[in-house]
Amino acid sequence: MGAVASTVAARFAFFPPTPPSYGVEPLPSPEAAAADSEVVELSGVPVSRGRGVEARRLPTKRGTEVVAMYVRQPGARLTLLYSHGNAADLGQMYELFRELSTHLNVNLMGYDYSGYGQSSGKPSEQNTYADIEAVYRCLIETYGTSEENIILYGQSVGSGPTLDLASRLSHLRAVVLHSPISSGLRVMYPVKHTYWFDIYKNIDKIPLVKCPVLVIHGTDDEVVDCSHGRTLWELSKVKYEPLWVKGGNHCNLELYPEYIKHLKRFVTAIEKSPRVKDESPECSGPSDPSETGSEGAESSRRSTDIRDKPRSSIDHRPSTDRREKPRGSIDRRDKSRKSVDQPDKPRASVDQPDRPRKSIDRRQFHLTRIDAGRGYGSSVAAAETSLGGRHGRDPHGEAGLCLPCGQPAAAGAGTGGARAKRPRAHATTLA
Repeated sequence: MGAVASTVAARFAFFPPTPPSYGVEPLPSPEAAAADSEVVELSGVPVSRGRGVEARRLPTKRGTEVVAMYVRQPGARLTLLYSHGNAADLGQMYELFRELSTHLNVNLMGYDYSGYGQSSGKPSEQNTYADIEAVYRCLIETYGTSEENIILYGQSVGSGPTLDLASRLSHLRAVVLHSPISSGLRVMYPVKHTYWFDIYKNIDKIPLVKCPVLVIHGTDDEVVDCSHGRTLWELSKVKYEPLWVKGGNHCNLELYPEYIKHLKRFVTAIEKSPRVKDESPECSGPSDPSETGSEGAESSRRSTDIRDKPRSSIDHRPSTDRREKPRGSIDRRDKSRKSVDQPDKPRASVDQPDRPRKSIDRRQFHLTRIDAGRGYGSSVAAAETSLGGRHGRDPHGEAGLCLPCGQPAAAGAGTGGARAKRPRAHATTLA
């Protein structure tokens, strides 16, 4: 079985840009560096400070350090926590983050996974879960953002850490899934069941998300089929009108005007809508997965208690006489059995009120026949049709948004130069 897991991990590969498209430098002022040791400067990007952008190194619970950037928008009430796709880093996402913050009127926090950009460690599923949790803690503790004002945004492979965190937060404002995957194995094979060696099991976590969910997916996506987005949308509890971009592929949805229009409409609606209410005690961080798993058991217990209520009314003795009177009429049907119940005759002659009880016993005798022997069957069908594709992104679109899609910047051009040239198409498992 270990060989199977290794095969899945090999097929579902991470592709951090090599070399990274940006660098990290300490603050030029020793006083500023001493005041906050986490704050750093991004090099190789147009402007990293002075225009509402701040970069930080954040430690994770798995021992790595991730680089995150915070774009502050004056007057914004909501904050977007963006998990980017594969084969991209903060240097390539920098301009898109700034433009999304302006167009949507939100603060925006983006970050690089472990092993991406200038973040330390190696990329893995569990590391990405620890990465997004560290960034979420930074929003709560450093920037004073409340859970009720955070929108999680996950693109492609970023839908994995996004839904993992969303499934453990009970007061989250909303979730956006951009070209999401239902699971890692399902990207390669159209399996119908979730196996233990699968990764990013979003299809099992989406029902646990309690806030509104927006799904955006291209109908011509050759990397992650549009059926992944449709499945996740259908399984979400609180659905928002999805956006199926006609003709859109895996890496160019930002180039379509309807993308930013629909996304802005969604953010505006979420800002005006009431916050998510939950009966559970409030918490400022993700819950323990073991607690999340016990919710189903608690709900089943509640349903059991509801069904137990009618039982108490049946056992209520004062109402027995009233219900026995109409049942006494069934004695005529059971005349054939009177001769069998010999021990009851003396009781019937001495204790008159017991006659209705005899009729009830006979009734119960006829009601004890239970049909049994149901058969259950299951079928498993899995076709080994591999999905693959080539993709690239146009750096400019009609809506004025820019997303280089994880292409390494041209030699000597940096991120700024990447906007002047069309990136070459390349092959990858996910973007």
